[in-house]
Amino acid sequence: MNDRIARAALTRLFEPGDRVGRALVGRLGAYASLRLATGAQPVHAIPEVTVEELSEALSRWASRVPEVDPEKDLATIERLGGGFLIPGDEHWPTGLDDLPDAPYGLWYRGNIAHGIPAPERCVALTGSRDSTSYGAAVTGDIAYQLAQREICIISGLAYGIDAHAHRGALAGSAGEGPATIAVVAGGLDRDYPAGNADLAAALRIHGLIVSEQPPATAPTRYRFLQRDRIIAALAGVTCVVEARWRSGALNTAAQAETIARRVAAVPGSVHSANSAGCHRLVRDGGAVLVTDANDITELLAG
Repeated sequence: MNDRIARAALTRLFEPGDRVGRALVGRLGAYASLRLATGAQPVHAIPEVTVEELSEALSRWASRVPEVDPEKDLATIERLGGGFLIPGDEHWPTGLDDLPDAPYGLWYRGNIAHGIPAPERCVALTGSRDSTSYGAAVTGDIAYQLAQREICIISGLAYGIDAHAHRGALAGSAGEGPATIAVVAGGLDRDYPAGNADLAAALRIHGLIVSEQPPATAPTRYRFLQRDRIIAALAGVTCVVEARWRSGALNTAAQAETIARRVAAVPGSVHSANSAGCHRLVRDGGAVLVTDANDITELLAG
């Protein structure tokens, strides 16, 4: 219980990319790290962090310490019909263990009864928020056909390609497990973006919404970039359907490559700026060109 409460607290105290916080947890464990970071036990240096780095981190965390109330956060998520997973739990997604900076825990809402499928049963579909009709159609078809094969679709609940991926998976749902899982960048007490609230409600019934951020945490650009690594780690294949040259979706593909996951990209018109990022992925050798669910299923099995 101490470990669960400590990890819940750390999701509020440490940002995902906080190297000093992660070094403390790696060396001391969650509970001792929390006590040190909040001043409940004397500060002492560890080999991975200099005294100066630790001092700077303590100053950085100090403003957040008054907000740390893990019992309240755990009660809030329970009231919302969700929960908090930590490593070692029955339903902890082991794909996250491949991340060098795995989440301290995972807040969730939805039907956890059947757990989170292993990466070899999950495909991430992502792409531009300003998707074209072509991108919407291709995404919907692929998500539907994969869901029919009981492959779970992972995406980010954003407008555009993400939303079409979730909707296609819900329409094609054929198994008992979650048809689709949304990984979001803020707390699960509010739906973001608000325009996808109905979709989020459907996901909580037929899938899952997860986040490494505790309730009442606002999504920020940094947290969006960080959550991309979770999308990539949950899936055996990350497929970018539409993406501009500098699209944020390319970050998810890069995160997938970092942990040796397969990356795929759907081609589009050479005249379409919305497909320039996909063509770039294929040209640079980081992605396999795919055109339908069969191609992605083969890649997932390989």
